[in-house]
Amino acid sequence: MNHRPDLQAPGTDPFGQEPDSALDVKEYLHKLRRHWRLIALVALVCTVAGVVMYFITPKLYTARAVLQIERRSLTPLLGSENPWLENWFNLEFYPTQERLLQSRGLAERVVRDLDLVNNPSFESPRPEGWEGTEDASAALDEAALARIANRIRGGLSVRRIRETQLVELTYTSRSPEMSAKLANGFAEAFIDQGIDSRFENAGKASTFIAEQIETLKREISERELQLQDLSRRTDIVDLDPQANTTIQRLRTLDQDYSNAKNDRIEMEARYRELLALPAESVADSFSGGEVSQQRSNLASLRQDYNSRLNVFKPEWPEMVELKSRIETAEENLRQMVEENAALARETARAAYQAALRKEQTLDRDLNALKSQTVDQKSSRLEIANLEDEVRTRRELLNELLRRQSETDVASRLQNSRASNVRIVDTALVPGGASHPSLRRNVGMGLLAGLLLGIGLALLLEYLDRTLKSSEELERILGLPTLAVIPDISHNERGYYGYGNRLLPSYGAEGQRSGKSSSKSGKSKSRRSKEGRPEEADAKIELLPYTKPRLAIAEAYRSLRTALLLSSAQQLRAVTITSAEAGEGKTATAANLAVVMAQLGRNVLIVDGDLRKPRQHQLFRTSNRSGLVNHLVGDTEAKDVIFRTEIPHLYICPSGPTPPNPSELLSSKKMTSFLDYALERFDFVVIDTPPTLAVTDSTLLGALTDGVVLCCRAGKLQREEARACRDRLHFAEIRILGAVLNRFRPTAGSSSYARKYRYYESYMDAEADSAKDSRADSAA
Repeated sequence: MNHRPDLQAPGTDPFGQEPDSALDVKEYLHKLRRHWRLIALVALVCTVAGVVMYFITPKLYTARAVLQIERRSLTPLLGSENPWLENWFNLEFYPTQERLLQSRGLAERVVRDLDLVNNPSFESPRPEGWEGTEDASAALDEAALARIANRIRGGLSVRRIRETQLVELTYTSRSPEMSAKLANGFAEAFIDQGIDSRFENAGKASTFIAEQIETLKREISERELQLQDLSRRTDIVDLDPQANTTIQRLRTLDQDYSNAKNDRIEMEARYRELLALPAESVADSFSGGEVSQQRSNLASLRQDYNSRLNVFKPEWPEMVELKSRIETAEENLRQMVEENAALARETARAAYQAALRKEQTLDRDLNALKSQTVDQKSSRLEIANLEDEVRTRRELLNELLRRQSETDVASRLQNSRASNVRIVDTALVPGGASHPSLRRNVGMGLLAGLLLGIGLALLLEYLDRTLKSSEELERILGLPTLAVIPDISHNERGYYGYGNRLLPSYGAEGQRSGKSSSKSGKSKSRRSKEGRPEEADAKIELLPYTKPRLAIAEAYRSLRTALLLSSAQQLRAVTITSAEAGEGKTATAANLAVVMAQLGRNVLIVDGDLRKPRQHQLFRTSNRSGLVNHLVGDTEAKDVIFRTEIPHLYICPSGPTPPNPSELLSSKKMTSFLDYALERFDFVVIDTPPTLAVTDSTLLGALTDGVVLCCRAGKLQREEARACRDRLHFAEIRILGAVLNRFRPTAGSSSYARKYRYYESYMDAEADSAKDSRADSAA
């Protein structure tokens, strides 16, 4: 006969799916609280590591100097109308200055200015085989200079103060004096380098103009001598240009020749100037803003990279890609500068060559015209030509003298050490180390330790696939939690209770039994006044009978209440099973039968585990005759049911171990036995083997009103629990709920502690009241 109701148990999931759940912050906090010792240990280790790193890390000192770099040039360039404002709209001006401050050439200048080659701190042994020649010594000195320059560049840092003309130079080294010395050395060397560069350019232009002036003076002198000599020989006093068209044509050609020569000199001066100027300045003036735009884009990429570097590591794919883009932009900028500079110089050279060819052409034409006028009063024309040449050369000489005065101004600026760069704050010797910082090391170590500890705790929780709480059981299985049974082995010295606060064991009359077991570890059995066994170290089986006032006994009474209220229909027969062995199903079946019998009902507990029976051991009955004898023989059902020492509680042992337990449990005799048991008893509890191991529990669950699934906290895997639930669902067996056995309260299970703390205080007060009543009666 099938006694199962047709309704599904509340909270069950017929499809075996895990219910969805939102992010529960409280649950994660509870998980972290369970591993607070691990988190604290990792944080302590990382903090100690930070302190150790502070003491073993060499001390570094940082000195700072501040420069003001103005956007103007002190070098008068040929053809420039306003050289003081030429860099005002140059977007790459300051990035260029920052790169120049970090260049190897400036570092080598600092090494020479400070004589660091002979400084013991930077001295390096000479390699063997270099002595003996001046070339070898010079090469060695250059190598040492480059090596020291690259070394001191590593401690330099350049940062522009935004929206200002100020640039901050910081230098970090192990010596505070050397930090200040090198910071100031870089600042002064940068100023000197700019002054020397301008003086060198001005000197080259001045030398070229001086050479042209001397050439013009010599030509003028020669023409004047020729004019005087020709005048004396021809006795020509007055020349009338209107009298001869050839002379007029000759004058026009001579004027053109003078202009061409002037243009040639201008183009040659410009060409030589471009050869002397740096490639960047030449490319800026020629590219029409393309180089400036390219540098602006490069500066934006660098700024983006530096800002992202605060969030991502350099190895991050996006950072690697951005770094590649920066390198590509730098290479494109370098090629653009080289191409534009080369193109500008080539254009200037082509203009110079064109002007030279034009001058040469006009010169040939002029000479040809002169030869044509030999027969037409050549002397008169020659005199006029000489006068024109002298006049035009004097005009050109005056222009070159004006340019020479401008270059003299630049030379005077060199002597006065005038510059667009000045030192605002000189670097001072630092009073303390800038790195490492004990506070920063401790803070970073503590933060890293907390993060690492939290990560390890969450990783352990993720790797732990067991069911540890009633919330996880309900979320994973979708089954209601009928009861949470604390782990009795979690207590000490015969005490039973919850969490860190121990509850004393109570005897049958409510008296505390505070004595622990004997030193030998063997529990001594004794009986109370009512004849019930009382152990110093009681086991969880039959605990609601031996120590009914404990919180654990109350948990089984909660299981009883939950079962009685779990369905609108009255439950008569319940199967107790589990996914695997060791989940506490035998203890749950025995204690459930005990608390049911304490209601005054006649209860029968059937040991349906025909493979490894234990109920007869718990109730101290014989197992010679039992359920197997009834199923395989002619033994009557009433002959295999025995009374226990617990009132209203009867037991049907399993009997001898049969070779075919599943066939016996699925027989008609088993159905008849249950019908007989339900006619005679008010409630039947059946203990069965694990569901995943054998099919016995499935067979018996189909014959009863429902199944109670026992789960051991911290042992049962989620996958195994789901597999057990799914097997019962597929067999269309009603699952009444689950019992979480051997629950170990932790810091994260505070709700369970609060639930039973009131019961503990209530039982203490009741025990004290009973003790006072007995004392008054005795008096």
